[in-house]
Amino acid sequence: MNLSNLKPAKGSIKKIKRIGRGQGSGRGGTSTRGHKGAGSRSGHSTKIGFEGGQMPLQRRVPKVGFKPINRTEYVGVNLDVLQGLAEKFNLTSIDFAAIQEHGLASKNDLVKILGRGEVKAKLEVTAHAFSATAQKAIEAAGGSIVKL
Repeated sequence: MNLSNLKPAKGSIKKIKRIGRGQGSGRGGTSTRGHKGAGSRSGHSTKIGFEGGQMPLQRRVPKVGFKPINRTEYVGVNLDVLQGLAEKFNLTSIDFAAIQEHGLASKNDLVKILGRGEVKAKLEVTAHAFSATAQKAIEAAGGSIVKL
């Protein structure tokens, strides 16, 4: 066997429908384009989303909300999660590398510490942003925060 012997599987290759090759072909005359109208002319193309004059789906569906193009999105990590990490792995300092290592964020994410739960341990937390309640709770427990 060599490359010159290879053939596609039987029935996998179909002959193309050749249009505009005379009346005997069954697809001559108007060549499947119908009579007159824009679709029968050469060079005709419809707009993307055109539905034959019916109001297109893109215009029918209500538009809701707004997302600014230059927004910054943070991955939220709550205080109860930090407390759990501190207890489970006996940590006193939680930085971005530790958050990333434990699967809470990926390397390109920005991390914001949020205020759900409470912190009992004295922690030094390093992140990109902190909510006001999270900052107060960490400092009330004797810890400190560092913004990246």
